[in-house]
Amino acid sequence: MRTRPGRSRLRFRSALIVTTAGVLAAACTAGGGAASGPAAAPGADQAVTVQVWSNFSDRELGIVKEALDKYHGKHANITIDNQGSQDDDKITQSIRSGNPPDVAISFTTDNIGQFASSGAWQDLKPYIERDKYNLDDIPKAVLDYTEFNGNRVALPMLADVYGLYYNKDLLTAAGLSAPPKTTAELLDYAKKLTVKNPDGSIQVAGFLPQTGFYAFKPQIVGTMFNAQWVDKDGKSTLGKDQGWKDMFGWQKELIDFYGWDNLQKFTAGLGQEYSADNGFHVGKVAMAIDGEYRTAFLADQTPGLNYGTTTLPTSKPENYGGGYTTGTIIGIPKGAKNPGAAWDLVKYLTSDTDALVGLANGLHNVPSTKTSLSSPDLKLGDNFKPFLDAFANKNLTSNPASTIGDQYLKIVSDFGVSWQTGTVSDLATGLTDLDKQIDDAKALGK
Repeated sequence: MRTRPGRSRLRFRSALIVTTAGVLAAACTAGGGAASGPAAAPGADQAVTVQVWSNFSDRELGIVKEALDKYHGKHANITIDNQGSQDDDKITQSIRSGNPPDVAISFTTDNIGQFASSGAWQDLKPYIERDKYNLDDIPKAVLDYTEFNGNRVALPMLADVYGLYYNKDLLTAAGLSAPPKTTAELLDYAKKLTVKNPDGSIQVAGFLPQTGFYAFKPQIVGTMFNAQWVDKDGKSTLGKDQGWKDMFGWQKELIDFYGWDNLQKFTAGLGQEYSADNGFHVGKVAMAIDGEYRTAFLADQTPGLNYGTTTLPTSKPENYGGGYTTGTIIGIPKGAKNPGAAWDLVKYLTSDTDALVGLANGLHNVPSTKTSLSSPDLKLGDNFKPFLDAFANKNLTSNPASTIGDQYLKIVSDFGVSWQTGTVSDLATGLTDLDKQIDDAKALGK
């Protein structure tokens, strides 16, 4: 469960990326040398302290500690120094100063391109090959967002999967017997579920289409339209890809249905995303995109809400069943003092089924191996099952890693804001301009 705002990878991106990008380049020339080959794990009679940094805090840090304590129980000679509230900036600065932790856990998967290209995190391939680590037990979309250009410096430790939440009572009142499966149905349902006051203001919104509001983000919604980010050469392809045109056109139709000013007034009165006053929690929003962790927020804050969850609707039926995923990544920073012990712990936290299931149950995230998905020890409830199913589906996707981190996402989000307000009216030209902005930023980031 996400115990406080900011836990999700998506929530951290913009705040972190600018500072992190500034120090990663320096990190590759400081902090001691990376291992030239796989370091051996310490012997049973060799006492070692492994320092682990993450941005977990409070109750969540305690859940991680439980997993680390179990590891220590199996390796009495290895003591774990578990330090929370350590974001990517702090981790990167520690690498630059030559005093990094042995194991780093990051919520900002979009930094993987910079971790890999700068050499800030160590290459795990020698360890994977030596120990025959089973990468086949990890879905392809997850493998993709944990490596960059074939350079694997991280492994997944739990995942977030996004789906559609719907208010069962509101659907029933509107005569709708099942949630939408297509984006066309989602648009139709959103209109049918919307209730307006006599003065035309919105009383209940069927679905909120505002870029940047709650989880309506291009990388998630784009998945529903099979929108592609880059071509085979890594060039931005938003201007050529039909999926982006379909997504923005679909969004604009729903915004025009509400009226932009009307929609703004409505969302201004809704509660913060991670508060008990969230619009979906209080029945003012009938359907919403969100991650699996929302189930924990609802159980804690609004236990009486009659809701269901399902896979994200898609514009093409053949793409149904998957959705968007991101997650927590773990690796070994450059200059780690105990890389052999660090790898052994990384391997445990990313591949041991009992460890992953315990973390998933405690944190209400999706366990990141195929084997752990089917564990009978998972205790996450019926509304969590669609997220597990989506994680196992071949249509699961994520956005690509980049040397400019999440800068390209911000470029598209900024465009989305201009588009939805009507500041930009020529969609085709606007998307083509985005390609140039993104490719230029990548060129500068090399």
